[in-house]
Amino acid sequence: MSPLVSVEWLAGRLDDPSILIVDIRSTESGGRASFEAGHIPGAVHSDYAADGWRIAAGGAGGLLPDAAHLSGLLSRIGLAPARHAIIVSAGEAPSDFSAAARVFWTLKAAGHERVSILDGGYRAWHDSRKAIEKGAHSATASAPYPVRLDEGSRARIDAVETALARSAATLLDGRSQAQFNGREKSPQVARAGRLPGAIHRDQVEAFHPGTGRLRPIAELERLFGDIPPGPVISYCNTGHLASTNWFVLSALLGRPDVRLYDGSMSEWTQESGRPVATDPDLRR
Repeated sequence: MSPLVSVEWLAGRLDDPSILIVDIRSTESGGRASFEAGHIPGAVHSDYAADGWRIAAGGAGGLLPDAAHLSGLLSRIGLAPARHAIIVSAGEAPSDFSAAARVFWTLKAAGHERVSILDGGYRAWHDSRKAIEKGAHSATASAPYPVRLDEGSRARIDAVETALARSAATLLDGRSQAQFNGREKSPQVARAGRLPGAIHRDQVEAFHPGTGRLRPIAELERLFGDIPPGPVISYCNTGHLASTNWFVLSALLGRPDVRLYDGSMSEWTQESGRPVATDPDLRR
């Protein structure tokens, strides 16, 4: 099962009852209003920002919810273990794909194996002039989803501390160069800077410029080819943008032992004793 499917692939399967198309457009991309103005026929809507795909706790802005929360969320959208979830973002910008990648990661963590992302999101579907449905389309709730949390792809804060203390994993920062250097700071982060020893790969580099579409596999292999072998922990500010680097490395390039630090810098910087690195000229 491909983690990334094309518009043509999906267009040929709209009548397949085993497929559940989940449109995750949130407020910043028009949310439910945009969904009702036009969506892929048969799709259900679940707002990535508002419906609890991530939760805030202890200063961290985007943590994985617990099993009970996820069970309720997945049953409300009609997802059952045998169904193939197709995640559809707005497809306008790299951050839209990051939302889809984060939902993909969340479903995998919940124990749901049959999941793919629509390459290019709703924008690609619309631009291909495929059939569009308008109006509300409410999901038919399924039985409570039997969530089996598998945290093999998740790095908790203790794993990050171990990685720092023992050089046990490559720490991969997916934010902008300015945030990596410590020149800029997200409002969700208490202190500017990066995890000490981290390497940088701005997740926007994975996309065709000015779009929300990933580069071809061969280009992604070159772009990520210098990431050292061995375990990798992908992070950003809230575990959102870092989902793209996690998806590329793990789902597309097949790297083993790639984990997402969902707490990221919003959690790490809450305690002043945790080290944060900045460029030397900023420490004068």
